[in-house]
Amino acid sequence: MRRKINCKRILMAGLALPAMILALGVRARAQSDERNAPPGMEDNSGMGAFSAGGNKTTSYGGRHDAPAGPAVSSFPGEVHGVTRYPSGLPMPGAEVVIINPDANIDRTIVSGSDGAFVFKNLKAGEYQLTAKKEGFDLSPVTKVELAWGKIASVDVPLGPSLAISPANPNPRISTFNQPTYRLQPASLHIAAAEPPANEAAPTANVAGTEAAKPATSAADPAIPAAVADELDAMRRRIDELEMELKSRVTPDPAAATPASTPISQDAQAPATPKPGPGQYLSTAGTITNYYGDTDVPSHPDGWEPFSYADWTWMNANGRQHDSPWSTKYFTPEFRADVNYMFSGNHPKDDTLGGSTESFRHNEFQLEQLSLGGDIRIGHVRGRILTMFGLFATTTPRNDGSVARGQWDLGNAYRYISEGWGGYHFDNIGHGLNVDAGIFVSYIGLFSYYNFDNWTYQPSYVSSNTPWFFNGLRIQYFPTAKLKIEPWFINGWQSYARFNSKPGLGGQILWRPKPYLSFVFNNYGMGTDVAGSPGVSRIHTDDSLEFREYNKPDNWLDMAAMSFTADAGCQYGGGPLQTTQNCFNDKNNGFKTAFLGYMAYQRFQFAHDHYGLTLGGGYLNNPGRYLTLLPPINGANAVTGSPYFTENPGDKYHAYDFTTTFDYMPSQWLTFRWEVGYRHADVPYFSGKNGITPPGGLPGVYTNTGSPASYVCTNGLSSFASSFTPSGSGFVSDNSGRGTNRGGAIDQSCAGQQAGFYAWAPNLVHSQTVATFAIMTRF
Repeated sequence: MRRKINCKRILMAGLALPAMILALGVRARAQSDERNAPPGMEDNSGMGAFSAGGNKTTSYGGRHDAPAGPAVSSFPGEVHGVTRYPSGLPMPGAEVVIINPDANIDRTIVSGSDGAFVFKNLKAGEYQLTAKKEGFDLSPVTKVELAWGKIASVDVPLGPSLAISPANPNPRISTFNQPTYRLQPASLHIAAAEPPANEAAPTANVAGTEAAKPATSAADPAIPAAVADELDAMRRRIDELEMELKSRVTPDPAAATPASTPISQDAQAPATPKPGPGQYLSTAGTITNYYGDTDVPSHPDGWEPFSYADWTWMNANGRQHDSPWSTKYFTPEFRADVNYMFSGNHPKDDTLGGSTESFRHNEFQLEQLSLGGDIRIGHVRGRILTMFGLFATTTPRNDGSVARGQWDLGNAYRYISEGWGGYHFDNIGHGLNVDAGIFVSYIGLFSYYNFDNWTYQPSYVSSNTPWFFNGLRIQYFPTAKLKIEPWFINGWQSYARFNSKPGLGGQILWRPKPYLSFVFNNYGMGTDVAGSPGVSRIHTDDSLEFREYNKPDNWLDMAAMSFTADAGCQYGGGPLQTTQNCFNDKNNGFKTAFLGYMAYQRFQFAHDHYGLTLGGGYLNNPGRYLTLLPPINGANAVTGSPYFTENPGDKYHAYDFTTTFDYMPSQWLTFRWEVGYRHADVPYFSGKNGITPPGGLPGVYTNTGSPASYVCTNGLSSFASSFTPSGSGFVSDNSGRGTNRGGAIDQSCAGQQAGFYAWAPNLVHSQTVATFAIMTRF
């Protein structure tokens, strides 16, 4: 018994010195540079089960891959720190703001359960940090000087509590006595209210024993909360040592521990629990049940689909690594794309054709202005992105399905590029999403939006295939590296069905390594030929992207390539329809197929501030069913044009190549210079005299309002078209020239007004276009 009392006195004396030092205000040191980011603060890629493809929290393309161990320096630098109470203990849940106007940095983050926070991907320079939390005064401004590739550590102490108490009788701001919160000593892992210095603290259950802090009277001097914590911890440790001494005197054989093995709390820690149905793993590492739609699961690093690596190096994937104005429920998105294009053909009407990205010559034009974002409330999700600018006109004009039925679908959907809603199921594999509405297709690899791509004008395989689908999609993630996405849609880039059958398709996305990605898109069953319900379409689109080189600290920091191959055809027909075949012109039919490929090589320099892309592709499309119709006299997919026919058996072969240079001073801004050459084996591109009829006055070019008919040189319609030819002498050679001088069209024009004859657009075989664009996205 005497030995027990002596041991207790020795332990009390040995632990009194740290308590005295703490009472004098000596604070704990900050975390070391090598610590991991706290739970809930991980830098994920934004490609998870809740994401939409855009709004990605990732790094630039030339970054190191996500580390598997402790945090290390990544380009350019990082700031690690801890938010602390006035007593010096770590403060969880504080909002930390880091600002550097010179580097265009203004970010906010919430410290983790141990008060830790990490800001990654910071440029060199001087940063200012502040922190705030309800119930406490703002922290003073802390300045940090950060060098390239370095990690800086800093403590951010908050001001005194603003709550009224005997220890704080004159607060600067009253907060209605709302309690403030802090962490108990790390051995407890329990958050509790921080009491005033002269009041009793709440009890904490440790190892089945109730231990309460001693109460103090109003006359006694106030004991700092940190000292009370340490004294409380001393008593518990003493009790633990007494239990250990007792166990050595009368050991329990069932629970005996070798004397040479010290008792370690870490060694006895249980393995990470596995969530069951209706549960998820919280950031504290505990199993948590769902209690409503606003509960959002939190998973270990790498669990979210594709979050195990940085994918911003990829074509069409975007390169943002954070969103400056994201909230818990909404991540806004703004896009602006302005270009200036100059064609070597110098068309008089300034009109370019045969593309879904190049529209006007020798003018500044707003290609895209979009505003919207991603919405998520628990497991309910959605996305809206508007579409203004030239895209609002040029995209719907390629959809011929709107001519079937009423309600003017082309105008109804004209200003929406993406609009869908759905639900996320978290307990099926690595997640399952069910969404319905208008969503991007990504057939042809390139993104709908030029900012996300390596080039401004993609090759034919991408430019001539769908940008969007209207229908239902299901995204299933069996693993963190694989997505299976079926589609049930109206048709091939169509707001409505062309005929009686909808389209079926899907995507398989597999990213087995941080430097490798495969995507397979397939489409079938759809009857997508207006007026030909017996003709079906099938299509396969397959892409590979490979990052060959990744040295973020070198001048050439990243090199990657992409390759895409497409094949498809139309087949079928009927008694009153032209028979179409996939492989030949036999059996009284025509070969109507699509075969193309494109390849690009990308280089990025100087920490991803500069980019260079070289590439191009080839297209073989006998039947022209996917060859874009030039807007001759305002022609679109509904009207067609006699000057460029799209009949089964009409041949079309083309190739192109492009050189693109990017200056990217910010993750949200790109200056782009590009030169592209395109060639076709039939007259297809706008020549010097343009593709818009004369308006009757010198220098005036305007549409007649009858794009399906030939036009006269006086600017009026001839009322004769290639679809309903009349009179003798009509010839259609399917070359793109259209009219036959001296034939029935000339006679019709001369009959309206003497001295006038048939007008023809100036279509040529090739086109060289130089492009300058300024694109923003944030």
